[in-house]
Amino acid sequence: MAFSKEEIAQRIAKEIKDGFYVNLGIGIPTLVANYIPKGINVVLQSENGLLGMGPFPFEGEEDADLINAGKQTITTLPGSSIFDSAMSFGMIRAQKVDLTILGAMEVSEHGDIANWKIPGKMVKGMGGAMDLVASAKNIIVAMQHVNKAGESKLLAKCTLPLTGVNCIKKIVTELAVLDVLPEGGFKLLERAPGVSVEFIRQSTAGKLIVEGEIPEMKLD
Repeated sequence: MAFSKEEIAQRIAKEIKDGFYVNLGIGIPTLVANYIPKGINVVLQSENGLLGMGPFPFEGEEDADLINAGKQTITTLPGSSIFDSAMSFGMIRAQKVDLTILGAMEVSEHGDIANWKIPGKMVKGMGGAMDLVASAKNIIVAMQHVNKAGESKLLAKCTLPLTGVNCIKKIVTELAVLDVLPEGGFKLLERAPGVSVEFIRQSTAGKLIVEGEIPEMKLD
């Protein structure tokens, strides 16, 4: 069975290490805040000016003044800090963020990412993604493997306007966990429970590298 968006976020949360400063992009990445593993200390950063972001609030406990970069209401943790976007992007550009988790419309087999504009459709703005992909030490993409028409979003070459070039290291989709190799290609690391390697191959337009037995993704 293909993973849900929540399960994608839960699997990505396993990549977070103790002591990390982590930026969560809009979309699926914001869900990662709900699945930080117990026993590790991480600081979640939101580019609109917050360090110490907690999980989403329960219904009825929202504070409209506390939002993330996607304008969703959030919670803060003890010791959190709120500041202006200039300081936030100073942190990002100075590479103070250990891990960035972004959504994407397309990723190429060379690690290029397109996640800010669809030609002909209204664009609210490019946001901070271009700074993040240019400055982050490590980037993981949380995305759907295929679009609503069933077409692959993991491509040999992106067709949409690029956000960054040769910058993505790892991808987690509803079907699989993949590394983007320095020499090009998506290396299959894990597959969603019940999803075959052949189905992942059919769903991947870019170069897919499969070596040995591919284990199923585990969330605990």
